[in-house]
Amino acid sequence: MNRRMWMSTLALLVAGCAVGPDYQPARPQTPAGFNDTANQNEPGVASHAQTTATDPRWWKSFNFAQLDSLIERAIAGNLTLQQTVLRIAGAREQITQAGGAFYPGVNGSASVTRQQLGLEGELKSHGVYDQLNDVDPQLGGALDPLTKPITLYQGSFDASWELDLWGKVRRQVEAAKAQQDAAIEQRNDALVSLEAEVARAWLQLRGAQSIMQTLQTQIDTAQQTLELTESRQKSGLAPQMDVENARAQLGNLQAQLPQYQAQERQAMNGLAVLLGKPPGALDRELANKQALPKLPDIVSVGIPANLARRRPDVREAEANLHAATAQIGVSVAQLFPSLSLTGQLGLRNDESGYLLDWASHFYSFGPQVSIPIFQGGRLVSSVKVARAQQGSAVLQYRQTVLTALQDVENALVSYRTDQQREAGLAQTTQSLQTAFDLASDSYRKGIATFIDVLDAQRQLAQAEQQRAQARVQSSIDLVALYKALGGGWEPYQQVNLPDYSVFGDATRG
Repeated sequence: MNRRMWMSTLALLVAGCAVGPDYQPARPQTPAGFNDTANQNEPGVASHAQTTATDPRWWKSFNFAQLDSLIERAIAGNLTLQQTVLRIAGAREQITQAGGAFYPGVNGSASVTRQQLGLEGELKSHGVYDQLNDVDPQLGGALDPLTKPITLYQGSFDASWELDLWGKVRRQVEAAKAQQDAAIEQRNDALVSLEAEVARAWLQLRGAQSIMQTLQTQIDTAQQTLELTESRQKSGLAPQMDVENARAQLGNLQAQLPQYQAQERQAMNGLAVLLGKPPGALDRELANKQALPKLPDIVSVGIPANLARRRPDVREAEANLHAATAQIGVSVAQLFPSLSLTGQLGLRNDESGYLLDWASHFYSFGPQVSIPIFQGGRLVSSVKVARAQQGSAVLQYRQTVLTALQDVENALVSYRTDQQREAGLAQTTQSLQTAFDLASDSYRKGIATFIDVLDAQRQLAQAEQQRAQARVQSSIDLVALYKALGGGWEPYQQVNLPDYSVFGDATRG
């Protein structure tokens, strides 16, 4: 009966309460809807935002198989993303380290030592030799083996187990799991950023190619104007100044091509690096020019309440808050007494032949209680520090939610206004095209001057380039909006840890 009571008491102690506050999931305060969605029906906005659920694979709304392939390959090969996966692996091992405190620690040791205990001096100082000599002079010689140096052979096992009475270990494991969740969300955030960067680079590539095509059309028109002017000059119908002005207009347009050619090459290099490949590896695949994708009619943005549960940076901030809350319990548990069970079992003898003889064994075991009495205020201060860190984590979480809402609102505004700008430029381009056609026809008939033709052509070229740039910017704004919404990580929640050995040699490809 006594044994059963002792075991029951031990079980209750081991399963004792966990001190400190229990974490409660955060409930962010968010508005009912995004503010700028009310302006989505303004004139010039062709792609409207709606509160329907966001598609996790948002890039498929562009309807380009090449973009889909690039993103999938980037997820598999991007080196920065692989670094975040290794951080998850490290966080998992920290959980194992924290959980190891639940179990006893057992250590083995073996030693061979040469010892001189100094017993002869102790015996002489207490008059033992004199007393023995008074009884029998031969008795003093019987102590000689004890006073000589000896070789001591010893092997033992030591065990220690600190009972988790106040939940210190449980809170440490809880904090480690929360830190692992934070590492996972860091990886998800990197994944969302990677998808957006690939889409952005691809759109910049197609945008540069599109603007180059627009420029080439303008160059062809300027070349025709120059040929017409030269023909009229040879016929005596136009002065040489008109020819030089036409040639200058053509040269100005041709001088604008290199900057977009540079953007094209840089976008190709950027895409290659995002896929974990050297610059130039994708040139053959991306060299074929393709038009910019058409913007989708409907863009699903969801509601702010879902944003707080979907954005990885918000989820990471919540995981950090959870870890900070658990750390309070760890610091509070240090204020209470600790109970450890310790034991030692081993063999010891000064003759190696008798070391394995059971008669040479020794052991010790028993409980050990440690009570914090005076620590100079360090333990109480650690509790206050933990509570302050939790308060900071609360404020950081709230700030992250506000920043997420701001990112989405700003992206919605940019997406809407750049579409309106593109629509306005489309009307401007149409009017300037008509004006250029009329000026060219009037010049041929001798009604208008060549200055009118050049001015109309210059304005038309500027408007067409601005319109092409606005189309590119609208597409990039859509990518920024999807990134602000935080989607794209959901289909890739399964994390496969890479082989650590492949990272040992930095020279490997």
